Amino acid sequence: MTVSFLVLALAVSIAPVRDSRARLATYAPSIRKPSRQIPWQLVAAFFAVSAAWVLGGLSAGCAAVVLAGTLIFRGRRAKAAENRDLSQKMLLSGLEVLIAELSVGAHPAVASSVAGEECSGEVSAVFRSAGARARLGGSAAAAFAVPDSCIEREFSRIGSVWRVADQHGLALAELLGAVRTDMLGRRRFRQRTEAGLAGARATAAVLAFLPLLGIGLGQLMGASPLRVLFGGGLGGVLLVIGTACVSAGLLWTDRITAEVTS
Repeated sequence: MTVSFLVLALAVSIAPVRDSRARLATYAPSIRKPSRQIPWQLVAAFFAVSAAWVLGGLSAGCAAVVLAGTLIFRGRRAKAAENRDLSQKMLLSGLEVLIAELSVGAHPAVASSVAGEECSGEVSAVFRSAGARARLGGSAAAAFAVPDSCIEREFSRIGSVWRVADQHGLALAELLGAVRTDMLGRRRFRQRTEAGLAGARATAAVLAFLPLLGIGLGQLMGASPLRVLFGGGLGGVLLVIGTACVSAGLLWTDRITAEVTS
């Protein structure tokens, strides 16, 4: 009888009912494949290029491809810079918590775990990994080797300082405080530099807009530049060349300003 009940219970637990997955998910974590979502920028660029191709022909489509690629590239670069700035802010906050915990006598493993709880995202994962390594007797400095991170340089400095403190028995809180002070100084210098380059970036944007202004004025004067540019032939070639020159100027300006602020 007991064996019969056990077999019946096993059959009920694996029966293919509607909520079987929800029930069994409590025993084994489900493995989900990451969903691939098409960025809205690509969708918008596709429709814009298609519209330009239909309305203006091959030359207009090529010019739209160049312009859309430039805008998408600049947008992704701006998004990456924003993510880097947010990660740096989070890392500075985590370092502040870590230094405060070490200053009151907390073990590095405990201090790293507390810093990981106060942070989020990649910074939290790195601090938690450092705390786990230190708790198990390993090298916490190895947790800061994150080659694919947008703040790899900052993580590398923290790992180097931690490794020096472990090898020579130096005060970890003081070394991390020096690293945090250096990061704050570099961040403030970059912010001042970016503020000083705002005029140059505005000038580049105005210069990129001037051809559109000239085309608009010519259209109002009756010169019909749009008919020439979208009519194919030499006008279409000039449209593609002009769009490529404007895009190259914007990208070159971004490169120059990035070299200054890096």
